Amino acid sequence: MAADETSVEGTGETVGEARWAATRELERRFPGLDKEAIDFQTLSEGERGLMGVGREPARVLARLLAAPSAEAASAARASRPAPPRDERRSRTPGKQRAAALSLPAAEGPAAERVTELLTSICGGIGLETTVHVGQGPTGLIATVEGDDLGLLIGKHGHTIDAVQYLVNAIVLRGEENATPIVVDAQDYRRRREAVLRDTSERAVQDVLASGGPVSLEPMSSAERKIVHLVLQDHPSVVTESGGREPNRCVVVRPRDDA
Repeated sequence: MAADETSVEGTGETVGEARWAATRELERRFPGLDKEAIDFQTLSEGERGLMGVGREPARVLARLLAAPSAEAASAARASRPAPPRDERRSRTPGKQRAAALSLPAAEGPAAERVTELLTSICGGIGLETTVHVGQGPTGLIATVEGDDLGLLIGKHGHTIDAVQYLVNAIVLRGEENATPIVVDAQDYRRRREAVLRDTSERAVQDVLASGGPVSLEPMSSAERKIVHLVLQDHPSVVTESGGREPNRCVVVRPRDDA
């Protein structure tokens, strides 16, 4: 195998997403690899740009320090179940978008207000978009479709989180016990959750290796909640929030009784 096949460049809205993308590509090339054998180099933390001009994704270089043996790779391939036919078809970007829009359309004043607000916000920052408001299992899910939605998502998802907060504050004003409205674009919420789960697993390995606490990157309260939930039942570590806004983060530390 060529030496350059052990290195891959990953891109994403954040450095975390870029690392996740690079890791997945190395796993595709080398089934059964040890994730701890991957060395990461941050090439660029990305630039948000202005009105979509000059926006650059975050970029990392991932290098596999030790490739798995042929036996391990063969065993990993053999143990990996083939995805169902429908799942294989859904992996194309168009199918993923269709899946995001497959929720039954929500009706009523709240759905209309969400559509109106998001269309106005996107138009105000120069984006031509369409908004689909669906009825999810726990509440309204608004999916924004269009080009150059990185501007709407923003670095580390700060912009789309702010938009989501604004939509909830306006649409649900005065309502008690209302279910929060989710605002999504380019499947960002699912991709970000996958990155946070991967980050949580790596933090555990760092804590077990060092014996001390590890602080993750600053996150929103919703993202911190995901990390807390992922690790809440872990036998060896506990999590807590530390720092002050806007730099509040999750701290992973060894469990006292471990």
